[in-house]
Amino acid sequence: MILQRATKPYLYRQIFKEKLLELMLKLTKPLAFIDLETTGTNLGIDRIVEIAIVKILPDGSRSVKRKLINPEMPISKNSSDVHGITDEMVKDAPTFKQVAHELKQVLDGCDIAGYNSNRFDIPLLVEEFLRVQVEFDIKGRRLVDVQKIFHQMEQRTLSAAYKFYCSKNLEGAHSAEADASATHEVLEAQIERYPVLGHTVDSILKTIGEEVIVDFARRFVMENGVEVFNFGKFKGRAVADVLKAEPQYYDWMMKGDFPQHTKQKLTEIYTRTMLKKA
Repeated sequence: MILQRATKPYLYRQIFKEKLLELMLKLTKPLAFIDLETTGTNLGIDRIVEIAIVKILPDGSRSVKRKLINPEMPISKNSSDVHGITDEMVKDAPTFKQVAHELKQVLDGCDIAGYNSNRFDIPLLVEEFLRVQVEFDIKGRRLVDVQKIFHQMEQRTLSAAYKFYCSKNLEGAHSAEADASATHEVLEAQIERYPVLGHTVDSILKTIGEEVIVDFARRFVMENGVEVFNFGKFKGRAVADVLKAEPQYYDWMMKGDFPQHTKQKLTEIYTRTMLKKA
């Protein structure tokens, strides 16, 4: 009886541990939760002032990388009011160019997750890498936008999502590390709440749909396997067809105030189109 009583708590702990493992996110490669604080919200102009990367490995271990970054431009008052970072706080911080290779190394081999990350954090991060001419390829990475799950299931903000799924108040909201960590906790809670999501990145994206991204600014979209314009007078027309008929439109866009990633993708389509034409 004494042995039986002594082993019961151990058995209960083991059962609890096994059930907990069943509910956890199951990874085949590292998943990096990123969050940026920035000078503003314009993808083509604004810069990063703080980045946090919460990296989860397949064995469940977790590491955090956080950096303040000198954006080499003024931080707007509206942005400072949101995240609390001022020009004075980053004046002696490294520039993105100085930390780009370090950040790239942290993110190498990782899928990427975040909150509204497919429309803001990842596009702006890609712009920063392009600006300093450090190659950072999104191809082959799975992109998990936790906001998309939340919007499909509940329709809320990150603070509300954290309260709803984790029953906690988000302390230090708009601190990059706090937001990235909260996003990881929200995703873990989502896979527990919605069994249909499964426990892998593949199963999650199969459930919520994986967006085919041409350029992060959404100037182009994919329709029936073909890149088409998503703005202006050529909206809905195939990019390749327009470039064949009016090659000067390429020059106009390259000289315009478009994000670097948009220009990179435009150049890829233009080069491919001209090679076929030849």
